[in-house]
Amino acid sequence: MDITVRAEQPEDIDTITRLTQAAFLHAEHSSHTEQFIVNALRDAGQLTFSLVALEDEQVVGHVALSPVTISSGVTGWYGLGPISVWPAHQGRGIGSALMHAALAALRQHGAAGCVLLGDPGYYARFGFRPQPGLTLPGVPPEYFQAFGFTDDLPEGEVSYHRAFEATA
Repeated sequence: MDITVRAEQPEDIDTITRLTQAAFLHAEHSSHTEQFIVNALRDAGQLTFSLVALEDEQVVGHVALSPVTISSGVTGWYGLGPISVWPAHQGRGIGSALMHAALAALRQHGAAGCVLLGDPGYYARFGFRPQPGLTLPGVPPEYFQAFGFTDDLPEGEVSYHRAFEATA
């Protein structure tokens, strides 16, 4: 498997939309609006990083990173997600390659840290952990996780951009 990761290009946008929809089609804890969220983040200028994974020059995965707000006023934190891989390509390390590339991009960007909503069993391997005092309202704390690039982890309520409310 030869996977490369690069920034999205304009010609990738339609594929990213279809890929994201397909990846979340049967996801149990999904609103099934993830493809709309990515497009709304892009349209709002809030898609800090949009990375695609390529295999044989074809887009097989995507990850979005956007700024989040923390009620304590701490800055430099980003939300990772959605992250998507075509169902036929899942389980082959593409998601891991995207995660590593996303964290490297944030580190190089000077980010303080990253939060995400997802399966703790999967994301723990990348260093994500639930953090007492750092919450996302309405979400079980074990599923809301953070990874800091320093030992100074913030406290407060996290808010994602309103693009995460997109439904079309």
